[in-house]
Amino acid sequence: MVVKALITGSGGLIGSEAARHFHSKGFSIVGIDDNSRAKFFGSKGSSGKNLEKLRKDLGDSYKHSYVDLKNYLELELFFKKNKFDVIIHTAAQPSHDWSAKDPVTDFTVNAVCTINLLELTRLYNKDATFIFTSTNKVYGDRPNISYIANKPDSTYKNLEIRELGTRYEGFFVNDNVFDLDSFAGIDEAMSIDQSVHSPFGVSKASADLLCQEYGQYYDMNVGIFRCGCVTGAKHAGVELHGFLSYLVHCAINNKPYTIWGYKGKQTRDIIHSFDLVDAFWHFYQFPKKGKTYNIGGGRRNSISILEAIDKINQIAAIQYNNYTMSDNNRKGDHVWYVSNYDRFSRDYPEWSQKYNIDDMIIDLMS
Repeated sequence: MVVKALITGSGGLIGSEAARHFHSKGFSIVGIDDNSRAKFFGSKGSSGKNLEKLRKDLGDSYKHSYVDLKNYLELELFFKKNKFDVIIHTAAQPSHDWSAKDPVTDFTVNAVCTINLLELTRLYNKDATFIFTSTNKVYGDRPNISYIANKPDSTYKNLEIRELGTRYEGFFVNDNVFDLDSFAGIDEAMSIDQSVHSPFGVSKASADLLCQEYGQYYDMNVGIFRCGCVTGAKHAGVELHGFLSYLVHCAINNKPYTIWGYKGKQTRDIIHSFDLVDAFWHFYQFPKKGKTYNIGGGRRNSISILEAIDKINQIAAIQYNNYTMSDNNRKGDHVWYVSNYDRFSRDYPEWSQKYNIDDMIIDLMS
């Protein structure tokens, strides 16, 4: 029996990784990708080369569709003709900077396309497992509350963000003792309300909530993965999206790089696309009904921009310093964000991460 996967955004970093991963498990792949990245970010952000290589590598096991996810009637005809075991929805407008310039297109791509897929899955393919790539931007700038107020956030576990030598770091505050070891990162209990999201954060939060609702209300197998920063060798990083990929590209080629605000100490956790897609695979085997998961590299794979520059210089044996500091931070940007993925680890204890920060930087240099 042939098992089939539908992957939207199949030419992107996560989509192409998902296609290869599920193909390795015996799946026939149908991909949808109109290379909107070239529209959003120009030729340097294009997914064309990824898609071309994917077609070559997977051969007859990969079929490409040019169906328009925004066109409900066209997409309905596609669903009437095809059945899938898993639907992995990675297609998106992924930049909150870009979304501010064209929020209508951003919402159409991120939210409307998602409900089109969910509804047609419900009507024609309800037994399929639906996997959605959400984002930590659904929390808006709420992780910044303690930084802005300069005191612990009493609404979320007394989180306090403190400035250290090369990074900002988040701590639990308990009787004025900073407990780093007991705090893995931000979990799903953080509120998504009353914060500045950017239009991108709102469109993805809308899609995130729709996925939860379809899973729970309509009794469908739906997983929502709230990703931190994701990277990998197939990442076409640009200034507005994919900071580590773009930073490595700038450093290796000695091109200028601008650090926006926070003195370069803003900190992120990074997960490799292989490890993220492997989490998708574990979810597919034992799916849940509309469950959300914060997913990322966690504390061990967290790094600030300043630390990333030092790490790249060490690994590549270079002395990159062609960067400038801007006092202006990106609106709604996180000062510190590290994912707590304990919920996923409890549900899927056999999953683990293969790549650490050094591995990811080496992979980006390849």
